[in-house]
Amino acid sequence: MNKLTARIDRERLLLGIAAPLLALVAAIVVTTLVILATGKNPGAAFSDMLTYGSASDSQVYILNKATTYYLAGVAVAIGFRMNLFNIGVDGQYRLAAFVAAVLGGALTVPGWIAVPLIILCAMATGALWAAIAGILKVTRGVSEVISTIMLNSIATAVIAYLLQPGKLAQLDAAGTTVSTKPLPTSSYFFNIDTGAAGELWGFIIIAALVGVAYWFVLGRTRFGFDLRTVGQSESAAAASGVSVKKMIATSMIISGAVAGLIGMPTLLNDSHQFSNDFPAGIGFTGIAIALLGRNSPIGIALGALLWGFLERTTNHLEFQGYDKEILGVIQGVIVLCVVIAYEVVRRYGLKRQQQRVGAELAAQAAAPTQKQEVA
Repeated sequence: MNKLTARIDRERLLLGIAAPLLALVAAIVVTTLVILATGKNPGAAFSDMLTYGSASDSQVYILNKATTYYLAGVAVAIGFRMNLFNIGVDGQYRLAAFVAAVLGGALTVPGWIAVPLIILCAMATGALWAAIAGILKVTRGVSEVISTIMLNSIATAVIAYLLQPGKLAQLDAAGTTVSTKPLPTSSYFFNIDTGAAGELWGFIIIAALVGVAYWFVLGRTRFGFDLRTVGQSESAAAASGVSVKKMIATSMIISGAVAGLIGMPTLLNDSHQFSNDFPAGIGFTGIAIALLGRNSPIGIALGALLWGFLERTTNHLEFQGYDKEILGVIQGVIVLCVVIAYEVVRRYGLKRQQQRVGAELAAQAAAPTQKQEVA
């Protein structure tokens, strides 16, 4: 039986490597066909992407973007591990960033007090907004997909109403941008100067700590075990004494709290205010990245880096005469290929495992019979 287990473990390792490789090959093939269909040279496009993406300033850009995308991916993945589809991450982080920006602009305390307060405010806002969907699900059975979609719309409306001159926002001198009161310089989060390549956002350290906490809590604690158990089988979790409703509400709250951090790199390291051009749609990007990373902290990090790389390099392709829609095509193709490849490999691995276990059990059952015949 030990030999069987070892063989199964080896096959799992090989299949784990085969899935991303299959997805990568499929994505490259499909993307090549798409570029060929536009009448362009795919080889030149890929070469330009690798060259431009390896430049030092591009690397800093990719890391800065990946910081935000990683937090979005983790926020979505927490819900996924509970079999919850928190599609409201986008509204949660935008509302959290807005409230935190208003608070930060009004604070007059030293930076070492202001920065933690701004971050905690963002996390609390995101958690409270996500808690609405969690409470509706456990008390009224409302699908989190429907409630979070509606909450996204409500968050957008609330921000649009309050982000007006005379309310919680102001008009700039040029009369073109409406924004909250800028944060004082003491409330800026630190940047890492990389010289000519630009400044690396210091919030990347917070993102890394969030990833470590996500790995530890879900993989090394009783709470994480209960959370994963509820996600796999609510009836089994309830039979073992786990409060399913409590775990659902708690996971939504934690997902919302992490979602509240998504806008912090932009707010504290870059714009230092919330304006009508604050980045939107990152929550939906987080869904794609969580799928790419298979809800693994390392996988999500790789997915976030890939997304930042594609955004940086495909935007540059537009200046080389390629269609600007190529970014969306490549991103969609990659996500689709990854989902399909992992499902194909999973089914193949399950079939192989069943065949091996069946063959081993059959061999063990036949062994006593053969001994009796010899006797």
